[in-house]
Parts: sequence; structure tokens; C-alpha cells
Amino acid sequence: MISKKMVDAINEQINKELYSAYLYLSMSAWFEEQSLGGMASWMHEQAKEEYDHAMRFFKFLVERGAQVILAPIAQPEIEFKSPLNAFQMALEHERFVTASINDLMTLAIKEKDYATKSFLYWFIDEQVEEEDSVSAIVDDLKLVGDKGRGLLMINRELGQRTFSPDED
Repeated sequence: MISKKMVDAINEQINKELYSAYLYLSMSAWFEEQSLGGMASWMHEQAKEEYDHAMRFFKFLVERGAQVILAPIAQPEIEFKSPLNAFQMALEHERFVTASINDLMTLAIKEKDYATKSFLYWFIDEQVEEEDSVSAIVDDLKLVGDKGRGLLMINRELGQRTFSPDED
């Protein structure tokens, strides 16, 4: 049986994951306005991935016989100073999500909720990948700056990304 405290925390995580999708869609729109279609596409794919994460939590609560309660999603930022600034914000956001997932694991351990603990391992591993991916982009943007050929090369490279949800 899953505790009310755990259900509430997972419902909050669903909201955070949906906000993440919303944030990355907002970044995608901003990149489109800057004529950086590759970066816009990368953010759009990232939004799909975050939505998938929310649905994993959603499905988990349903499978545990718990009530899913959807709360309003906050409006994300809509303006960014530069491509580097947007990706730095994305990295900080991913670190925030990592801390939230870690808090869920701490709660699952405290509640002796082994099913939730097992479920969360996938997210812990996923967050390592998320932070590493965005961190590498931040590092590349720091090297090339916000203008010129280097930026165009990164833009083209990021446009190649596609997201395919795992069927776990």
C-alpha cells in the first residue's frame, strides 16, 4: 500500500514534470523566434521526454490504486538572453528535478515503500543522463559563443535529436 504522503509527493512530481515540458516548449518557441530551428527542435523533443516522464508517474499512481490529482502548471519563462542562457537555465532546472527525484527516493526509503523505491531507480539513472546531456551543450556554447559558425554547427547538430519513449 502506498502512503498518502508518497501519493502527494508523486502528484507534485507529476506537476514538476509537466512544468518541465512546458518550460522546454517555451524555450523551443524562443529558439524558433531566434531562427535557431535545431535548438528549437532539441527543446521540443525534450518537452516530449518530460511529458513522458509525467505519464510514467501518472501510470504508477494508477497502478498502485492511488488518486492522480493534477494541479495548475505555472507559466514558464518566455524570454532568454541568449542560447547559452537558455541552456544554462535548462541545466539548473534539470538539477532541480534531480533533487526532487532524490527527495522522492528519501521518502520512499523512510516510508519503507519498496515498490516506489524500485520505480524511482529508472528516474535516478535518467537524471544523470539529462544533466550530462545539457551540461555538454552548455560547455559547447561557452566555447563557441552566441554568434558565428560554431553556433550554427551546434544548432544543426542539436536538430538531429529525436525522442522515442521506452516501452517499460
